[in-house]
Amino acid sequence: MQLTKYTHSCVRITDDNDRRLVIDPGAFSEVEEALEGIDHVLVTHQHPDHIDVAKLAEAARANADLKIWGPKDLTDQLAQQEAFQGRLTTVGPGQSFVAGGLQVRTFGGQHAVIHSSIPVISNVAYLVGDAVYHPGDSYTVPNAGVEVALIPLNAPWAKVAETIDFTVALRAPRAFQIHDGLINDIGRGGYGMQLKRVGELYGVTDYQQLDPRAVVGL
Repeated sequence: MQLTKYTHSCVRITDDNDRRLVIDPGAFSEVEEALEGIDHVLVTHQHPDHIDVAKLAEAARANADLKIWGPKDLTDQLAQQEAFQGRLTTVGPGQSFVAGGLQVRTFGGQHAVIHSSIPVISNVAYLVGDAVYHPGDSYTVPNAGVEVALIPLNAPWAKVAETIDFTVALRAPRAFQIHDGLINDIGRGGYGMQLKRVGELYGVTDYQQLDPRAVVGL
């Protein structure tokens, strides 16, 4: 498989058998580029940095085969638009299905708490091909092996100590950053240095920083 990392939390996963899907094509990302040639989209939750509704609707109108998976509060919201009729599948934690020809398992169910005054929404984490784990906006550790972990680097709900603990708990041989669109290169390097150091200290994770549009073999 190959992973393409776009700005912030959007990733594209493909393999040599022309199986492919996109996760979280949000407003901070290169959505049109990420969705080119894609029929299957997984969305972790409804925040605009994880789904650009307007651009996804444009893609749906241009592609009769486009299908979208996401939690119920998101699919209920999208179902109000004609462009998404017949394209939506609601998913929650503990499910298994095929999207883009790739096996997908779901975990979690709840967005990380930002503040006690802010309502908590749904968040579904995805394990693709029993290998690549995208937690969305959560620190959910799945009860399954992870080969490649996508680590939220910075967020209003994130704390670096918890991010480090999450990375160690996943025990994935490889890790790359997501959710990094809110910081500059200095901050990205600082967070990455800490994750690289801890991964080496515990001997469990090789953490590597990816630039937008970087493609890596899995």
